[in-house]
Amino acid sequence: MRLAHAVVVVALVGSGCAHQNGLVRPANAQEVKFEEVVITGDLELEKLNDEELFAAATSFYAAEDYAQAARYFGRICDFHPNSKHRRPSLYNAGLALEKLKAWDDAWVRFSAMSDPTKTGDSLDAAFRVAECDYHLSRYTDAIEILRTISDRTDLGADKRIEARVQQGICELELNNTEAAETTLRSVLTYWNGLPDKDLVDDYFPGQAQFFLGEIFRLHYESVELDGKKSTEKLAEDLEYKSELLLSAQGHYLRAIRIGNGYWATASGNRIGGLYENMYEHMTNAPAPAELKPEEAEVYRAELRKKIRVLISKAITVYERTLEAAERIGASSPFVQQTRESLQKMKELLLAEAKAEEAEKGGKPGT
Repeated sequence: MRLAHAVVVVALVGSGCAHQNGLVRPANAQEVKFEEVVITGDLELEKLNDEELFAAATSFYAAEDYAQAARYFGRICDFHPNSKHRRPSLYNAGLALEKLKAWDDAWVRFSAMSDPTKTGDSLDAAFRVAECDYHLSRYTDAIEILRTISDRTDLGADKRIEARVQQGICELELNNTEAAETTLRSVLTYWNGLPDKDLVDDYFPGQAQFFLGEIFRLHYESVELDGKKSTEKLAEDLEYKSELLLSAQGHYLRAIRIGNGYWATASGNRIGGLYENMYEHMTNAPAPAELKPEEAEVYRAELRKKIRVLISKAITVYERTLEAAERIGASSPFVQQTRESLQKMKELLLAEAKAEEAEKGGKPGT
């Protein structure tokens, strides 16, 4: 606990000035004293030096106690400006705060050492600042940093690819799908042209292909099947929607072929989801209003056949995705989503089969 006296020099409007010891001071200034202000410190940490703080902070981080790690690293940042541990403490405090999803506070720590034009921890911190900006929806700020990094010819391919992929994702978040597609395609062109691309981490090329799939998935989802339209127009919309599904699927399959476990699993999940989504669209879309009752019945019968195919495809993709995830030991939210979706599709297929049997059983002569 520390005590402090606050002293304020109040200048009166229109007063003259007098010089004293090189400082400019109003001639008729008056000194005003306030009550003592109590400044509360961290008494537990105040008695520790920077070496002790850093050791404790490192232990807390290793134990995944990120709140305590951020507290101890932060103490070095704020009270030991000349410590040899200050820069790693800034970075590690930022990482701990990221784990806590305290993005604003993490941004402050990373920004204190960030410089996208340099290398080493300054460059690493710049990537983290962009990450924080992304989570704070400051996509334009993130893009500026990432473009600076990706345009640098003095950096290795891995850093440039990482920055460019993340730039494309931020452009997609701004709904600038055209720019995002251009950026992500440029990454893959660059990566495929590398003579030693196998030496580059496949995570970010896989992510680029996945998000190209996401762009076409968004286009696909924007096409609605409206039963109020004519049969011809509805057929055109369905064909266009199917083309977009296949385009998205193509990028997801290429992401799978790149071989990164995380994005391969995510892509398999998305492909199954596309078929599941198409099933829902076709199930919920009413028959064209221009059809007569008997024609509408034929339409629904044909639709049921297509729906059953979509469910079967979704089941196949989900099963293969889970098999691949188990084989490579992949663990991500997509794996659990895939398990849940697989169970849902199996139940739907069983329900469709029962409905068809009931319908046949209700017809004369069957």
